[in-house]
Amino acid sequence: MTRTILITGCSSGIGLAAATLLRERDWRVFAGCRQSEDVSRLERDGYEALPLDYADPDSLSAALDTVLTRTGGTLDALYNNGAYAVPGAVEDLPVEGLRAIFEANLFGWHALTRSVIPVMRAQGHGRIVNCSSVLGIVPMRWRGAYVATKFALEGLTDVLRIEMRDTPIHVVTLRPGPITSRIRVNSIPHFERWIDWRKSPRRAQYERSLIDRLYAERGPDPFELPAAAVAEKLLHALETPSPRGHYNITKATHLMAAARRLLPARALDAMIARR
Repeated sequence: MTRTILITGCSSGIGLAAATLLRERDWRVFAGCRQSEDVSRLERDGYEALPLDYADPDSLSAALDTVLTRTGGTLDALYNNGAYAVPGAVEDLPVEGLRAIFEANLFGWHALTRSVIPVMRAQGHGRIVNCSSVLGIVPMRWRGAYVATKFALEGLTDVLRIEMRDTPIHVVTLRPGPITSRIRVNSIPHFERWIDWRKSPRRAQYERSLIDRLYAERGPDPFELPAAAVAEKLLHALETPSPRGHYNITKATHLMAAARRLLPARALDAMIARR
C-alpha cells in the first residue's frame, strides 16, 4: 500500500524539498502551505497541496480532516516543519511577538501532533518527525525568539518520544544547521512588525551587524547545505525500521552538539559570541 505523509511548510526550502523527494519515492504527500497562492502553485505542479496555518486552529482541523477523508482515515507519518523567525535582541522583543512565534512554531505543532496520535494508535503504526535546528542545541545572538521555540520543541519532543515507547509510534527530531532556504527573507516582515530597533539602546549594533545581514543578499553560510540534505535524512528516518531519536544535519550542527557536551558554559558563550 502507498504510504502517506502530511508535511507542513511546503512553499519552499526544506518542506518543498521533502515533498518532492518523498513523492519521487512513491509516498503520497499532502503538502501544507500557509498562503493560498502557494497552495495553488503546488497544485499546478501536481502536488496534493492544502492550506495549513499553525496559528489557526480551524486551519489545522480542516487540513487533517481533508487528509483523512482522502486516505480513508489513515496517515502513516507527520513531518512538522513550517516555522519562522523574529530576528532581534531579546530586550527589544515584545511579549506579544514572543507569544505569536510560539503559537506558530510550537503550539500549532503540538495541536497537530495530538490530533494525529489517535489515528496512528488506531492503525497500529506511525511516525512523527519534528524539524528542530542547530538553534535547538545552542543559542545565538539576535535569534532569541526562534531559539526559545526550538529549545522548547526539543524538550517537548524528547518527552513525547519517551512516552510513546509503549506504542507503535516513532518520534524523531531532525536538527538542520545552515540550510539554503527563505527563512531570512521570510523573517523580515516579522522583524519589522515586532522590533523597534531604531529606539533600541543597541541601535548601533543593529546597524553594524544585523541590518545588513538581514536585508542584503549574500552568498551561502559556512557549512550550508541544500534543503535536499534534510529531505534525505527525513526519508531515512521514515523508512528505517528503528530510527534514532535525533539526527544532526550539517557539519555546524555536529560541531555545536559536540561543543555543547564538552565546553563549559563560559567557553561556549565566548565561542558563539564571536559570530
